[in-house]
Amino acid sequence: MDVSVIIPAYNRLWCLPRAINSCRHTKCRTEIIVVDDGSTDGTWEWLKDQTDIVAIRQENQGQTKAINNGFRVAKGEYIRFLDSDDFLCADTIDRQFNKAVTTKARLICSRVDYYDESLKAITQAPEITDWEDFLEIQLGNGYGSHFLGMLFHRSLVEKVPRRPDFAYREDRMFLLEVALLKPEMAVLEGCAGYWVQHQQQMQGNYNHARMKAVNAQHLGIYQKILAELDSRGQLKPEYKKAACTVLWPLAHWIAKYDIAAANRVVKWLYELDPEFNIPERGLLGMMYSKLGFNITERLLRVRRIIKYGWKQSP
Repeated sequence: MDVSVIIPAYNRLWCLPRAINSCRHTKCRTEIIVVDDGSTDGTWEWLKDQTDIVAIRQENQGQTKAINNGFRVAKGEYIRFLDSDDFLCADTIDRQFNKAVTTKARLICSRVDYYDESLKAITQAPEITDWEDFLEIQLGNGYGSHFLGMLFHRSLVEKVPRRPDFAYREDRMFLLEVALLKPEMAVLEGCAGYWVQHQQQMQGNYNHARMKAVNAQHLGIYQKILAELDSRGQLKPEYKKAACTVLWPLAHWIAKYDIAAANRVVKWLYELDPEFNIPERGLLGMMYSKLGFNITERLLRVRRIIKYGWKQSP
């Protein structure tokens, strides 16, 4: 088998057929593996009628375990991951596989565009032109494409399983751990597929408690990755600066419920990059510069309480 496509699915029958259809009719030998994570909307019944896919059923255990279970049966030399609400361009699998064969690269990257489900509108992402250091790109807050735009040699996935302990940010952890392996990479210009934006999106429906867990896992990822780089003697200034572009907005989100913890993130940020420039402009940027992070965030909290009330304040 040339390529295995792994699609985890949970109550997404409204979009799963589109995702699967976008993987069909390839010239290279492709298997489509769908792992139903205990859906209750008829997904499994529909999957049993599809004769050209490998269907796996598991009790509801989450997307991370579904992906790992899918990989356990995958036979492809190359692996790609696709969320059930996203879809690929018609020739993506063949084009990326051919690129991998001709370049002998273990990682093929293409851009991913955004698709608004309600408006049926496409927003084009920046073209990938120069990714000399995949790790630096993935550490930063700039455009790093999306895993659905990437084709991975199975040896990378064998070394980097998806991690349930980072379930809310496991895609970020996966790409960073792949980047630590320094794989041979090739860029294939053009759009690989579409990251669909819709109202049922998991990230858009996190409650307050879950957002705290999300932020804690996000911070934990950077602590783990940067510590690993430091232990290897590979924590270059470029990596530190890239990480700080993520740590700054993360500190702001953490400050909404734990200013002391947010202050510790900012302290770490300036230890990594003493010359870090605050990205905010205008009045907010002036407040951060003149009053400091701690006082500014406390004032922002007061403003939120006035606007939303104590209990509703995000």
